[in-house]
Amino acid sequence: MTLTTRLTKLLDIEYPIIQGGMAWTATAELAAAVSNGGGLGIIGAGHMPTDLLREQIRKAKALTDRPFGVNLMLLTPHIDDIVAMVLEEGIHVVTTGAGNPGKYMEDLKGKGIKVLPIAPSVALAKRLESIGADAIIGEGMEAGGHIGELTTMVLTPQLVDAVDVPVVAAGGIADGRGVAAAFALGAEGVQVGTRFMCAEECTIHPDVKARIIKAKDRDTVVTGYSTGHPVRVIKNKLARMIVELDRENRPEDIEELGSGKLAVAMREGDLDMGSLMAGQSAAMVCTIQPASQIIDEMMREAANVIGSLGGSPDA
Repeated sequence: MTLTTRLTKLLDIEYPIIQGGMAWTATAELAAAVSNGGGLGIIGAGHMPTDLLREQIRKAKALTDRPFGVNLMLLTPHIDDIVAMVLEEGIHVVTTGAGNPGKYMEDLKGKGIKVLPIAPSVALAKRLESIGADAIIGEGMEAGGHIGELTTMVLTPQLVDAVDVPVVAAGGIADGRGVAAAFALGAEGVQVGTRFMCAEECTIHPDVKARIIKAKDRDTVVTGYSTGHPVRVIKNKLARMIVELDRENRPEDIEELGSGKLAVAMREGDLDMGSLMAGQSAAMVCTIQPASQIIDEMMREAANVIGSLGGSPDA
């Protein structure tokens, strides 16, 4: 099945599926596998040192001849250096989060790089479109990691009504039913994170993959409200400690306690004191599969759902 949209044409990809740019999770191996499977793979820069990110980009280039991108976390202290390196390496696409990419927009677009910022609200999406965003990723609070206040179901159609560029729905999408629902809401693509954490090519610790597969519907919690940057994670000892600090309104202590804990989870497999960033869709992830198989299954199921509703699977 194909779902040809403005997004697939814009990004030169076969399927309208973008892999989430998860720090310490979305490495070159996963990004290349998703791109080889017909979607758009993304390397998650996070706070990665610039030289290490360059190595990841070059590794991805060796693993795929298809377009892939880099997610830029704009709050990273050395973000200027990262952007300069991305410009040198000739990346096809960047997605951005945790800020406004306006400072870098002219340089990125001058190199022919497509810019897809993440927006959790209509006001931010409209501003991002006005400064040249090629598409908007509307991320609902169902997603893992840093989140906004609105759900994907509510946010997506409002973004579609508010902007003229393609909208990508993100948050809570882990199968073909979610893809079909996103298109029914007016989206022209989806971003998938948690499901790809259990791709064979994802290099996170096996214990984290096992914990995702074990997850039930209420196994995630939002932590860090008092910091102004809430984060959805799978419940564990660290999450309970942060929730308690939230109750006591101690944001500085939360920042100190949480520092470095994402790497502790994803690289070392610490299920107690690591930050297990994952979305509510973790409860829908049941198997470890190749990324290409995940994409194929999602697209086949989306076609079946759309077909059962009397629509055409081709946009």
